[in-house]
Amino acid sequence: MTDGTADTTLPDTSDPKPEGQSFGTSGIAPMDRPSAVTRFFMGIVAWAERLNFKYAILGNPPVYDTATFPWAAEVEKAWPEIRSELDRVLVRQSELPTFQDISTDVKTISTDSGWKTFFLVGFGVKSEQNIAACPETWQAIQAIPGLKTAMFSIFEPGKHLPAHRGPYNGVLRLHLGMIVPEPANKLAIRVKDQICHWQEGKALIFDDAYEHEAWNHSEKTRVVLFVDFVKPLRFPARFVNWALMNLAVFTPFIREGLDNHKAWEKKFYAQAEAFRNRPQAQKD
Repeated sequence: MTDGTADTTLPDTSDPKPEGQSFGTSGIAPMDRPSAVTRFFMGIVAWAERLNFKYAILGNPPVYDTATFPWAAEVEKAWPEIRSELDRVLVRQSELPTFQDISTDVKTISTDSGWKTFFLVGFGVKSEQNIAACPETWQAIQAIPGLKTAMFSIFEPGKHLPAHRGPYNGVLRLHLGMIVPEPANKLAIRVKDQICHWQEGKALIFDDAYEHEAWNHSEKTRVVLFVDFVKPLRFPARFVNWALMNLAVFTPFIREGLDNHKAWEKKFYAQAEAFRNRPQAQKD
């Protein structure tokens, strides 16, 4: 895994755009979000991103040294328990939703069935039934300050996610390698100009506001525990970021994703309950 070092220098504040961080990604058209409320919100987001870049406590490297976050070691220690819960989830792997099933905006970068998810929390909204299925995982990630989103991210063999950037630089992303098939050089993630390789039981922390892409060119499934957490910021960026994080859940694209997940969750657990209630002879 590539080690990143925290850049503690501040950017030149005369530059109106953070270097390497822009809303557009070449070759990828944004989703059409025509409402006035959404346009207003995205204008605020663009302003907040500049503020976040300027007041970042740990600087703005694409990839961070995990030692910068002491809690990362605690999450890594929980890998065996998390892996056991993941194995139980993967028994029903074929029934898990693709990312675009939940968040339709993802269709700009993924339209096949190669990227599946199992959410525990999204934008601070919990999936109580999924958490009940993975209590040790949920307990482990409580060590992460500012936890916002957590899920298992499942890349099927051959999956390649094209270059793109995240929607907002007020969070950082952690990948904890859960299932990383060999050979290691067949799968990786590029963040800006750094290519990183996952390792089972090891954390990778990066800023998804930089252009990044990921691929699994192996013949087996790759899984990481995928977590977004609040980027450490100084005032006033910290307050603005807090406000945006709490308002985001009311935006149309987040509400849509939460509604899609609730519908999938209801169907998924109804099927499990129906199976449990079948007579034993039918099960056999």
